[in-house]
Amino acid sequence: QVQLVESGGGLVQAGGSLRLSCAASGSIFSINDMGWYRQTPGNERELVARITSGGSTNYADSVKGRFTISRDNAKNTVYLQMNSLKPEDTAVYYCAADVLVVRTLRLNYWGQGTQVTVSS
Repeated sequence: QVQLVESGGGLVQAGGSLRLSCAASGSIFSINDMGWYRQTPGNERELVARITSGGSTNYADSVKGRFTISRDNAKNTVYLQMNSLKPEDTAVYYCAADVLVVRTLRLNYWGQGTQVTVSS
């Protein structure tokens, strides 16, 4: 079993910053991609940013230049630095990981979500 535990959400004023963290633990052989997604009520979950095990990244157009994803492979942890936050960034943010639990078994896991609220 693998657990993803997120932290760092909260309430911030527009223009402010927050840093989200997500630590993976449990039965992990290795982790491929890790990413952050977000969801608002009535909408589908959308990709915010993704990072490969080698450090390649991609971002949603709406966050390019403002958000930075990074990871510490030794700690099985992924981060999302969010700067210049806007009210439209308000959402529940979820961490996701593509995990090899053993060499031949690959599963996707999600965190429980952390609320980010940006006030205008």
